Amino acid sequence: MCPPGARRIRELDLILLTHGHRDHTADAVGLARATGALAIAPYELALWLEEKGLKRVSGMNPGGTIAVAGLTITMVQAIHSSSIEEGGAPRYAGVASGYVVRFEDGLTIYYAGDTALFSDMRLIGELYRPSIAFLPIGDVYTMGPDQAAKACEWLGVKDVVPMHYATFPELTGTPARLRELVAPSGVRVIALKPGETWD
Repeated sequence: MCPPGARRIRELDLILLTHGHRDHTADAVGLARATGALAIAPYELALWLEEKGLKRVSGMNPGGTIAVAGLTITMVQAIHSSSIEEGGAPRYAGVASGYVVRFEDGLTIYYAGDTALFSDMRLIGELYRPSIAFLPIGDVYTMGPDQAAKACEWLGVKDVVPMHYATFPELTGTPARLRELVAPSGVRVIALKPGETWD
């Protein structure tokens, strides 16, 4: 689904990996090599990146916070599996995670990664007060729109960017369904097409 103009990335400062599944790691090593970007990942996944020859890698675990490139990045939990397939067998890649990122201007976002709904999203909302949440809505492998709507409520966000949907048939959740569910609360659903930006 990647538009042709976005297939070659020339400049990249950071890569934040949430877990080891190939739809999240397939291009990570090549992009990091080509751009010199710092790769941040759960500890065991960071070790795998180093095995692949990357020099600029920072391993973390949920609860940890680092300051880099003017950002404050906190790794938070996610409920999901995490493995890398090598030699036909899955290899443990550490715990799945999400990130809370605070920008220099104070804007705070929550990138959930692939996850189910979990009650500590209330704590993420209370502790970090994100304005924008990036939430999976596809269902089957992550939460669907109904659970994402509840996550918006618990997080207290004003805007939500749906992700992890419509890339293969099992992912049946839609931005339209999420929009319908959060409309009474006034949360804005920002459904971006691949390659699109929003300001």
